[in-house]
Amino acid sequence: MTERLIDVMGTPGAPRAGMRSAAGGARLVGAAARGLRLVGAVAAGAVTALAGLLFVLVATPFADRPAVRAAAARLTGLELRRLRLELPGRDAEGELRYLAARTPVGLLGGIVVLLLVIGVGLAVTLASSWGRGEAFDGMLPTPPLVAYIGLSGFVLLFLDVCGLVGVEALERRLAVRLLAPDPTEALRRRIDELTVSRAGVVAAVDAERRRIERDLHDGVQQRLVALSMLAGRARRGRPELLEQLHEQAQQALVELREVAWRVYPSGLDAHGLAEALAGVAERASVAVKVTCELPERPPAAVEAAAYFVAGEAVTNAVKHSGATLVTIEVRQEGATVIVRVEDDGTGGADAAGGGLTGLAQRVAALDGRFAVTSPPGGPTAIEAELPCASRPSVA
Repeated sequence: MTERLIDVMGTPGAPRAGMRSAAGGARLVGAAARGLRLVGAVAAGAVTALAGLLFVLVATPFADRPAVRAAAARLTGLELRRLRLELPGRDAEGELRYLAARTPVGLLGGIVVLLLVIGVGLAVTLASSWGRGEAFDGMLPTPPLVAYIGLSGFVLLFLDVCGLVGVEALERRLAVRLLAPDPTEALRRRIDELTVSRAGVVAAVDAERRRIERDLHDGVQQRLVALSMLAGRARRGRPELLEQLHEQAQQALVELREVAWRVYPSGLDAHGLAEALAGVAERASVAVKVTCELPERPPAAVEAAAYFVAGEAVTNAVKHSGATLVTIEVRQEGATVIVRVEDDGTGGADAAGGGLTGLAQRVAALDGRFAVTSPPGGPTAIEAELPCASRPSVA
């Protein structure tokens, strides 16, 4: 009875113990993977340090040439990718100086990796010899000797790992120090960007207001005037005009709805970006294929900007390019929503045109990027990158 009770009470703990064991194993595997990545990155840094030193020695007399600057930029980009470090707006003038300054740090990392390899090799050889019952360098395993060598090996391994971590941290600090823009200069650039962006938003809002006024005046207003004239004629005994009056009223409602959607689509808040873009496809006079793959709804400002980029691009394709198919693709990469609209029209779109300039200013107001590719003969591709979070500052 006692054994059965102990067995029943112990059963529920078994799954939890298994889960803890699995979680511990996963953490151990993750730590080992990070350690191997660190060793590989530092070892690669030693190799690239020698290559960078050779490049600096050869290229320094020709530092002002564009080809040398481009090569220095490529080598610096490789180093930043190795360090998994992003430095937007890095100082191009400091790239050659950075390649020269990181040479001793890279070689130091190579020495640390070499010591680690030698230590691991000696440990494996020692364990193999003593495992076969053979003496290693005339020494047989005794408890004091095993304890002494084990403690010494652990201390040396700890120091080696600290050296690897320190070299990588030093390389990252060196890159930020020599390549990142000066904080004061970065702040000044940011202020200039915000000033230009604010002025652009004001200009875009004014242009949008003018376009709405033009649409109301040339479209809906003219339609309502004609509607009023038909109503007057029908009242004077022309009942056959009632059918035409009804059609004109329906057309005026359609045009008014179009203007309202260009101001702000009410369905965007209620149903989300995918449904709003589906509405753009339904109202277009050409075939529009929509692919919207977002794991969650982006912020309202990003959602609205994505909608207007897609809608204006479809409008331009219908009016100016003679396209028969427009493709809208919306996806998320990290914290950025990417909107890409491509048509099979004749190309030649002017990125400085009123509509596209307004879109570029709207995207810039969100710290995004806007690009137009439209070679003669097509296709035309419009792409906007809309960050869902504010731009991080460089430490």
